[in-house]
Amino acid sequence: MPDVKATYWTTDRIMRLIIGVIIGGLLIVLIRYLSNVLLPFFVACFVAYVLQPAVDFNRRLTRSKGRVLPSVLTLLDITVAASLVVYIFLPSVVHELGMLGDILRDVSSGKRAMPPFHRYVIDFIDRYFDPDNLCSILSGEHLATIINGGSSIIEESFDIVLDILSWLLTIIYILFILIDYPAISSGFKLIVPHKYRGRFLSVFSEVSDNMNHYFRGQGLVASCAMVFYCVGFSIVGLPLAIPMGILVGILYMIPYFQYITLVPVAAICFIYSLGGSAEFLPMLGKCCIVYAVSQGVCDYMITPRVMGRAMGLNPAVILLSLSVWGSLLGIIGMIIALPVTALIMTYYRRYISEPSPGKAGHGTQE
Repeated sequence: MPDVKATYWTTDRIMRLIIGVIIGGLLIVLIRYLSNVLLPFFVACFVAYVLQPAVDFNRRLTRSKGRVLPSVLTLLDITVAASLVVYIFLPSVVHELGMLGDILRDVSSGKRAMPPFHRYVIDFIDRYFDPDNLCSILSGEHLATIINGGSSIIEESFDIVLDILSWLLTIIYILFILIDYPAISSGFKLIVPHKYRGRFLSVFSEVSDNMNHYFRGQGLVASCAMVFYCVGFSIVGLPLAIPMGILVGILYMIPYFQYITLVPVAAICFIYSLGGSAEFLPMLGKCCIVYAVSQGVCDYMITPRVMGRAMGLNPAVILLSLSVWGSLLGIIGMIIALPVTALIMTYYRRYISEPSPGKAGHGTQE
């Protein structure tokens, strides 16, 4: 009986692998070339995938047989929730940014005394974390500057119109994908040739279950983390507590990326301490306690209950896949990084690394 492992890499299999790599490279080049056109569609696909449970909930709530009404209600729910958040918290965010900007201006003009050693830190913060600039963006002044300034008002206005149309197109994509989600999922499977469909569907089913568990489970954990950090930052008196808590929650979707927010948190603590209302190190220490407590609750209480083993990808593999696919395809690559990586690893584990005798023999005969 021939050795299965020894006969796995046949000439025919190697040639198909080479052709597949060439086709994959051409697809990457094509996607990069069409990235501006494809990005709204890929973003819409990802958002529609995340919102699918909400559509199912609205469908049960309205007892609707179709998907049009539940899909429209889901988009309305998200729009109303986002609008309420902006309406409630935007005035306080603009006010706190203005307060931090006043502190920086007083220090820069000499109204507030500051040790010479801290001059470099102030210049760095003033250059990269200017609250006045952020405040103008949130209050709409930045948009007016873009329209009124520049060498060509027509060119700038045209870019703004294109951006608005791109966002509108994304919303339209999301609505139609939500409405036809089951049909799209079934039609996607028909793309695979019939000869390989059974193998592909077996791998795809496992990856789909794991991805559903990961994204929706991690989304729930990130939402809990967002609440913890918003409440914690508010309790310790950190300016811009709500935006920083929301930012931490969003970055929580990527392993360990939430700690990047320590840099802007430290900058905010430093600027706030210059106003004399708080000391820098005690304020930063309180914020670090918020990180420690929130992270401990999320990692040791919420994540084990919600996620379990989830997708089985090591955090280092997740970061590497995001980096590699992001470098190849930009934002589109980061959107598809985890599904594609999980698909490749599952296929490799099932049919190449440790194939069962039946599957290996079948693969050799193809």
